[in-house]
Amino acid sequence: MAALTYRGVSKQFEGRVALSKVEVSVEAGEIFGFIGPDGAGKTTLIRMAMGIVDPDEGTCLLLGSEDRRRARVHAGYVSQIFSLYTAMTVMENISLFGALYGASKKEVRRAGESALRRTGLWPFRDRLAGNLSGGMKQKLALAIGLLHTPTILFLDEPTTGVDPVARREFWSMLYDLNKSGMTIVVSTPYMDEAELCTRKLFISRGKVLDLGTSHELLSRYPHRVLQVGLRDRRAKEWLSTLPGVVDANLFGAQYHLVVDDVRFAGTALEREFSARGYGELPVKEIPPTLEDLFVFLSATGERV
Repeated sequence: MAALTYRGVSKQFEGRVALSKVEVSVEAGEIFGFIGPDGAGKTTLIRMAMGIVDPDEGTCLLLGSEDRRRARVHAGYVSQIFSLYTAMTVMENISLFGALYGASKKEVRRAGESALRRTGLWPFRDRLAGNLSGGMKQKLALAIGLLHTPTILFLDEPTTGVDPVARREFWSMLYDLNKSGMTIVVSTPYMDEAELCTRKLFISRGKVLDLGTSHELLSRYPHRVLQVGLRDRRAKEWLSTLPGVVDANLFGAQYHLVVDDVRFAGTALEREFSARGYGELPVKEIPPTLEDLFVFLSATGERV
């Protein structure tokens, strides 16, 4: 049985399309990613799974049930924005939310200690939540989401604004939870985090762009990629117009040129570099990345 299923779901808010005929199943035991920029529809997918919003068309099943409000007692949720009580201590937040889950004080103490030890927050149990770092706040939100030992855990952009070290620690905890059998569904705009997901759904403006493992997705990429060592942001204007170049995008200190014929595009590059007085710049073919693929899919608006 799939842990989560969307069957042709569509949703609009005040005439704006949030989701358009989304069709996908998340299998039990996966780390599944909803990947896309702000406004893509990722949060709506999670809110729909939790029974907070209903589809205008289609069907959404959580743990095999269309009654998602009842099924969500077996689901954990970590929101995009820290929404716990900053004037209460870590343990007081645990106690409050444990009581809201309907657990006894004894159960809350046991589950709370277990969740805090798992997330590394046990030594900080008496610290005010408002005095925690961004990464520790997200760990507290995760600990609360784990209090009732959910079957499936939803995380909506959990590492936004979190430093790189805390991000790695957070994902390490997600992997440990997944190894214990928990299904993880995470939304993120970060392609490095997309790589960490078993499978991923690329979505933009409510429309599914592609779905699969990293290998499956990249195997469908229809172009080749040249990496050019050129930092000038204004260079995109003329790089994009060179013969044989389909598109040009700056990634850090390197341009990725989307081409079909490497030799033809490379010759055009050499001529243009010489004409502009650049001399020889490092150019090499590289394997396409998920970011290359997502930029391509977003530009075309169609699945490969």
